[in-house]
Amino acid sequence: MTTPFVAQLRAREDAIELSPSSGTSMTIRVEMPEVWDTVKLVVAPTQSAAEVKQAALGALYPVAEPASDFLLKLRGFEVLDENMALSELGAKDGSIFLLTHRRRRAVR
Repeated sequence: MTTPFVAQLRAREDAIELSPSSGTSMTIRVEMPEVWDTVKLVVAPTQSAAEVKQAALGALYPVAEPASDFLLKLRGFEVLDENMALSELGAKDGSIFLLTHRRRRAVR
């Protein structure tokens, strides 16, 4: 299987494996503008957006803040039901998610 183009863009070398070893998997990319970093995840299409959010937060922003303080976007729209499977959200191999704070933060 070939790697999608988004996996070749600037990101960390290692990918976070969330998919089981057997079955179909897809590579997605999660960007977090607050830390100017991205991470690649290998996931199953049946995994929930909440699992992706938790894994990306653990890698990109391990500061102890609740996951509810962050939102996940796909194609510019907020993922309102994070319990839905990625395939139900319309995510495909090579999809790019944006992970950011829910509320704007003051600049100090």
